[in-house]
Amino acid sequence: MSNWTPTVGGLIHEIDRLVKKRYDRFAETTGMSRAQWHVLARVAKRQGINQANLADLVGVEPITICRMVDRLEALGLVERRPDPGDRRARLIHMTEAARPGIERMKAVAQALFDEALDGITPEEEAILTRLLGRVHANLLAATGEEPPVPTDHSHTDDSKTVRLPLDQKA
Repeated sequence: MSNWTPTVGGLIHEIDRLVKKRYDRFAETTGMSRAQWHVLARVAKRQGINQANLADLVGVEPITICRMVDRLEALGLVERRPDPGDRRARLIHMTEAARPGIERMKAVAQALFDEALDGITPEEEAILTRLLGRVHANLLAATGEEPPVPTDHSHTDDSKTVRLPLDQKA
């Protein structure tokens, strides 16, 4: 029997832990780690990102992101291209070979969050989304970070919005 009393912080932490646990199950079926999928998802959303910004978004040191990108590049899922604004720098792009995996990951995310939001009405989901958005905005302001760039869904034939996890860090 647990004496845990839910708090906002405790619930956010626990939800994050459970979402990561579910994503670990997905990752196990792909031969990649959840961390690698996290990096790939970030690159997919921000084509042409540099390694320093990617490291910051993922929450790891630049040397760690370098190794992770090396592994994804070896798998043919990302590529480094020259930065037109800085000939010393390289920008990271997702390859077409990664697209099926990203679509599969989105489907897993959709199923996971459909399951998590089971029994919640669309109106309650809208309220939850607005409230979490305000918490997110408060934290962005406190850290001085820029808000994420909205995802362009125009290239997909799926008009349904995919609920992604609380951005693993966001």
